[in-house]
Amino acid sequence: MKVAFPVAPEPDPDTAEAARKLFAGPVDFLKGVVAMDGLPPADRPEVCFAGRSNVGKSSLINALTGRNGLARASNTPGRTQEINYFTLGEQAYLVDLPGYGFAKAPVAVVAKWQALLKNYLAGRPTLRRAFTLIDSRHGVKDVDHEIMKLLDRSAVPFQVVLTKGDKIGREAMEATVAQVQEALQKHPAAYPELVITSSDKGQGIATLRAIIAGVD
Repeated sequence: MKVAFPVAPEPDPDTAEAARKLFAGPVDFLKGVVAMDGLPPADRPEVCFAGRSNVGKSSLINALTGRNGLARASNTPGRTQEINYFTLGEQAYLVDLPGYGFAKAPVAVVAKWQALLKNYLAGRPTLRRAFTLIDSRHGVKDVDHEIMKLLDRSAVPFQVVLTKGDKIGREAMEATVAQVQEALQKHPAAYPELVITSSDKGQGIATLRAIIAGVD
């Protein structure tokens, strides 16, 4: 039996406003982590953002928080070499994971990042949801399936967020959504809603804020 994976609806005004206020409050960089023993105490829920290099992860985090320089955006593959922790007030952690799927970084460096990523996803008890970012122009690739398989094995619920939704037209977006919906049939840990976003235009930002605010 197929799962529908519809696009998430916009939140109601009260929910959207509560989420806006949460993200308008204190959001700060806490620390960058290069090994599991450097993780902060598991004392609150956390959500993480995972995606291929240059999928627009840093730009999305900046758009969510309304702070242009909070997460570093770069066209250089592998610039984010750490697990970067941000505090969302005292309510939760936002976690920016190293990009995956890049080819230009040294093999040894890539292996180290991949090991850290796998250990984190498999062993963080307070991780409530992973947001797996997919470029709207490209859809799900083989490397995305690999991270999704890891999330399946780790029993970490993940939700696909399509980025750069302003870069393609309506018909192309419909094709991408259909491709993603089909790809997710293989992954039991996939949360049954998609989110379409544009960091530049603000599309889907209120929806994603409300989803994160509701994770506990």
